Amino acid sequence: MLTKLIQAVESHLGAKIISHKAEVDELTIEVSKEELLSVAETLRDHDEFQFEQLIDLCGVDYLTYGRDEWTTHDATASGFERGRQVDGELEWDKERFAVVYHLLSLTLNQRIRMRVFVDDEDLKIPSVIDIWNAANWYEREAFDLFGILFEGHPDLRRLLTDYGFIGHPFRKDFPIIGNLEMRFDEEKEKCIYEPVSIEERILVPRVIRKEKI
Repeated sequence: MLTKLIQAVESHLGAKIISHKAEVDELTIEVSKEELLSVAETLRDHDEFQFEQLIDLCGVDYLTYGRDEWTTHDATASGFERGRQVDGELEWDKERFAVVYHLLSLTLNQRIRMRVFVDDEDLKIPSVIDIWNAANWYEREAFDLFGILFEGHPDLRRLLTDYGFIGHPFRKDFPIIGNLEMRFDEEKEKCIYEPVSIEERILVPRVIRKEKI
């Protein structure tokens, strides 16, 4: 089935996609944001695709992709670096952010993943809400957590954080403790925002092993 899907993609979308790759029995295609809506409509409407359902949409931040805090080329049998093996640092040469779409065809029982990179400068990408209505809250979530702007979305508001929240929590350079904290002020009788009052610290896992008797 995957082979047939790859052939259909090459036949009907070959000129419109940047690349395609099959991993873990699922096909991933990379599309430019200029071709996004055209490709999305084809994936939904063409008889060989029929991807009528958007089951997920998410943002991805590749800021530290391929970097490793613990450089090693060997895997150990025990300890903190158990099972880790690095062949060399990867160098990321594409845009920092991407939007990933997971599509399902109930009719043909097949899946596909579509990835679109977003310009770091403006973070704008067309909304697919007119193609898959389920994208409504997914796009709001990606906007809230990553700051990606979906052009054409009818109500692009924050979804998980407060409307007055500053920043986007899933960006890899966003501080773990945030920038502001909220508390209820009894004198003012309302919630107020203040700079965080705790210091950020890096938590390192500690492994404790019992000595053998």
